[in-house]
Amino acid sequence: MNALLNPWNTPFELPPFDQIKEPDFAPAFEAALTEARANIAAIADQGTAPSFANTIEALERADALLDRVAGVFFNLSGADSTPALEALQRELSPKLAAYQSEMMMNAALWQRVNALTSEGLTPEQARVLKLYQKMFRRAGAELEGTAKTRFAEIMQRLATLGTGFTQNLLADERSWSMPLAKTDLVGLPDDVIAAAKSAAEERGEQGHVLTLSRSLISPFLQFSPRRDLRETAFKAWVARGENGGETDNRAHGVEMLALRDERAKLLGYPNFAAYKLDGEMAKTPEAVRDLLMQVWTPAKAAAKTDAARLTEMLHDDGINEALKPWDWRYYAAKLQKEMHDLDEAEVKPYLGLDNMIEAAFDVAGRLFGLSFKPLNAPLYHPDARAWEVTKGARHIGVFVGDYFARPSKRSGAWCSRFRTQSAMDNEVRPITVNVCNFAKPPEGQPALLTFDDARTLFHEFGHALHSLMSDVTYGFISGTSVARDFVELPSQLYEHWLSVPEVLAKHARHVETGAPMPDSMLKRLKAAENFDMGFATVEFISSAIVDLDFHTGPVPDDLMSAQAASLAALGMPDAITMRHASPHFAHVFSGDGYAAGYYSYMWSEVMDADAFEAFEEAGDPFDAETAARLAKHIYTAGGSKDPEALYKAFRGKMPKVEALLKGRGF
Repeated sequence: MNALLNPWNTPFELPPFDQIKEPDFAPAFEAALTEARANIAAIADQGTAPSFANTIEALERADALLDRVAGVFFNLSGADSTPALEALQRELSPKLAAYQSEMMMNAALWQRVNALTSEGLTPEQARVLKLYQKMFRRAGAELEGTAKTRFAEIMQRLATLGTGFTQNLLADERSWSMPLAKTDLVGLPDDVIAAAKSAAEERGEQGHVLTLSRSLISPFLQFSPRRDLRETAFKAWVARGENGGETDNRAHGVEMLALRDERAKLLGYPNFAAYKLDGEMAKTPEAVRDLLMQVWTPAKAAAKTDAARLTEMLHDDGINEALKPWDWRYYAAKLQKEMHDLDEAEVKPYLGLDNMIEAAFDVAGRLFGLSFKPLNAPLYHPDARAWEVTKGARHIGVFVGDYFARPSKRSGAWCSRFRTQSAMDNEVRPITVNVCNFAKPPEGQPALLTFDDARTLFHEFGHALHSLMSDVTYGFISGTSVARDFVELPSQLYEHWLSVPEVLAKHARHVETGAPMPDSMLKRLKAAENFDMGFATVEFISSAIVDLDFHTGPVPDDLMSAQAASLAALGMPDAITMRHASPHFAHVFSGDGYAAGYYSYMWSEVMDADAFEAFEEAGDPFDAETAARLAKHIYTAGGSKDPEALYKAFRGKMPKVEALLKGRGF
């Protein structure tokens, strides 16, 4: 009686988390892989002539059970991992990569897929066929002999290394903590102190501890007057994956870069970046570098100006040294208070987590007519909660929110799916999850967010809407299954509504008194929107350039030397570090998702800045006609058309980088 293999008689066929046990996963994967391989063989070896129905649509169904099992397993592995799940993931990664290679390199199957043409197909079917054929080619379907064998070996090894990289990073984050004595808490806001107490309780410790959760370490770096403690904390934060021993990721990174380069060259590309960008909106590494450098120059100038002012403040405190990375956030917070009379500790009580969730839901309701009703169903962790999403009488999907940091959860914030939308055989609506790492308050106290936290919540919810609102026939192109440098458009665009004054006026209410955020504070928040933007942009672009250099230049012998060379060529300011140093650059090394693609956030930002201007031009951030176009061409369309065509259908033309520069205050 394996709950993963039985029918799910649960509300909206949510995974029956209360019935699923860890020992269920290994036999469930074995059964699912066996079934998928049998289905693939039946498609490849059938005697009838290939058609879209008996080949492509059959492939869409072939691994349905595997998708279901993997959807549960990999979401748990990221959000609530255990040693047993981690061990199984290490075992499964090469097996799943081997299955994928078997399918992509099945000569008979490729022959059928390649024989199909778009004649007689609907536009959506033609798009799906084109993408299937491209996927097979890029996965080595046309390789032969030793090249074919080697390609499969590379993919299995990359899967193993990517899993190892992720687990090493989680192990480093989980293992480090710094006890905080009462004197060490001086200067910290009450909610940060409470979060440090909760972090200690999570670890079974007494008192208060600082962990490597961003939602805890960032405010510590902002508010702690103890420069020695800030230095210790910051160095631990940036050293993740670079501590020597079994969890060191530097050798993993070098080997992955070498394998990716070899993989690209087997397929005829000069380097991995050229391979990765073939089919993305940017198209070439040169186009990516051009965009990044257009923004780098004004960003670096802004950061240099800010660094001079922060250095003065450091010296005014009697510290006659150079400004260091562990000083920046502390003095930037002081400067923000001085320039905008804005104190994060003063703002956070108006940004309660529940209020911000309600704000995100309300915006979706006003823009797209969606409603969210709490759903009482067993979930994988007590902190997770679920809502049914409807539009009128129509069930749209299920949204799961998992917001608090814990040792079993990897860092960062992301959107994933337990089930993908499709309508090929019957209507299947998605089950989508947002995972964040906000600081958890003590029992009975409200969770408070920084404005940046609230922006993260809106960002990930924008991804969730892209998944939930998807309305296509084939799961292969549903929701966020789009070009990597287009996928961030719906999420980054959604962030804009957090800053709409009427949204804040309605939902930014004090968690204790219920009083709305004062108008003066709203105005100060708006005025400070681009505060410290030079720092944030330099952090990001330096990471994106290092990623691009890694995947265009010669394969490095040493990860950190190559990183240092890229930063030196950029003229990286001494007091700012990369947002993600290479040994913990999970976007790039936990898998191929953002490898040679970290730039995509900024590529999408060019569009999101321009897209929100459509509402500004209409004179209403909730203009119904503009929202309807946005829903039709962006949020519901998935990958049914080329992303450039989708954007032009919404906006009429592609934007220029000036929209981004204007949005960032440059």
